[in-house]
Amino acid sequence: MKRRLSAEQRRDEASKAAAELSALPIEPISVRIATAVKLTGIPRTTLYELIKSGEIETVKIGRSTFIPYRCLRRLVGGCFSDNAQSPSDRNM
Repeated sequence: MKRRLSAEQRRDEASKAAAELSALPIEPISVRIATAVKLTGIPRTTLYELIKSGEIETVKIGRSTFIPYRCLRRLVGGCFSDNAQSPSDRNM
């Protein structure tokens, strides 16, 4: 059984995951649940509740569950990318 992480540890994990993804030349199409937890800082249980409620779309491939990256961006307001626009910038 895993020990719960503090908010600071979750932020560190999210930073590490974001740094790993920033090494990619383009955004990933989808990410696994564990990566989504690290990127967003949203607890795993809450993420599954959002999936169950239909707020987050998933794709099953075999036994693996993937979340489209665009769904995570929409969920957190598009704030994980350096080139993401704020809502006020999109209207221009």
